[in-house]
Amino acid sequence: MSRTDRKDGAYPVPGGRLGRMVRMGGLATGIVGDMVASGVRQMAQGERPRLPGMLLTPAIASRVTRDLGQMRGAAMKLGQMLSMDTGLVLPPEMTAIMASLRAEAPHMPPKQLQGVLNAEWCTGWYGQFARFDLRPFAAASIGQVHRARMPDGRDLAIKVQYPGVRASIDSDIDNVAALLRLPGIVPRDMDLAPILNEAKRQLHREADYLAEARHLSAFHALLSDSDVFRLPELQQDLSTSQVLAMSYIESQPLDAMMDAPQALRDHVATQMIDLVLRELFTFHLMQTDPNLANYRFDPASGRIVLLDFGAVMAIDPALAQDFRQLLNAALGEDAATIREAMLQVGYFDATTPVRHQDLIMAMFNTAMAPLRQSEPFDFAQAALMETLRDMGLAMGSERDLTHVPPPATLFLHRKIGGIYLMAAKLKARVALRPMLERYR
Repeated sequence: MSRTDRKDGAYPVPGGRLGRMVRMGGLATGIVGDMVASGVRQMAQGERPRLPGMLLTPAIASRVTRDLGQMRGAAMKLGQMLSMDTGLVLPPEMTAIMASLRAEAPHMPPKQLQGVLNAEWCTGWYGQFARFDLRPFAAASIGQVHRARMPDGRDLAIKVQYPGVRASIDSDIDNVAALLRLPGIVPRDMDLAPILNEAKRQLHREADYLAEARHLSAFHALLSDSDVFRLPELQQDLSTSQVLAMSYIESQPLDAMMDAPQALRDHVATQMIDLVLRELFTFHLMQTDPNLANYRFDPASGRIVLLDFGAVMAIDPALAQDFRQLLNAALGEDAATIREAMLQVGYFDATTPVRHQDLIMAMFNTAMAPLRQSEPFDFAQAALMETLRDMGLAMGSERDLTHVPPPATLFLHRKIGGIYLMAAKLKARVALRPMLERYR
């Protein structure tokens, strides 16, 4: 790689399973070395070494962010998924480190991009366009997005998958699993196999751009009568399993709405929350990646733009019914009924000690408080967010809490939590109970 590539923000995607395994092995070795060095420093200062002080250090955070970010693919994507954990799987220290992976990934150099497009479209593809921007306007864990213009003037967004990402999904996740088995990251008896296997299945689906094209078409049909949402139009003839071509929609990030009128911010948050409820209880199909970049706003039409339908999960109607029962129990505020419903959904199981069940129920009831009130809830309230964060930290310190909720429950929980954070970022005010009552 040239020095210019790195300065320009480009970084080749490491190819081959062996090369990626070596990179992950180097990351694990580096983390252990940094933890040991941190522990020695604590001892030299007369302190007893503690996991938080050994794990949450600038050196480890920088190493994890740099190495997983440069690898892209499943390694980076799994890190992003785990960054929205609430103490049920990872200790808060590692969750905080993983959160840094939600930033944009480095993009691949033009030569590597050309190799991918030559393989997918054949050489001479550039002549199909009036313009094709070689520098992407967005880069994520699985691929990067370029803007292009057709000879007839139509603007397109072309999503190009990083080379080798799809073939390395299983080995990448196995390597991350080995990283999570380092001492002190997860309890020795915690069974991560179900969530890791589900992550493999989801990432294989997400890396299949033809499947994403089908998901985009499905959501187009589900929202065909909506005057609230806008989705890109699929450009079928240019789409392959590793390239997804869509219409380009002029829009602005939700971050740009921070100074928008309160009523508009409330409207956007209300519609996004209602969409989650419709996905769960009506569509039985959910886009499970709550990354804020997947949602934008079109000022010209006043519509919310929905992007990225790679991470889409079909929801078993039986699971939807379990969540409906949990919703009814939570709104009814009967502790015994709530416990039974949470057991059915899988937040804990019959072998989970009552003390741990009580901790999980307490956090759930705290999060449910704004959903039980009929008047608008102010998502800008710092007190609730801080309380939930502190409860998550306390739960994460319970190293004998080894139960992992079912993968589908975790992915649903991740989406719901992400939309909650989005509403908080918008400082929206939403009356939640009237919305929930429609789905009881």
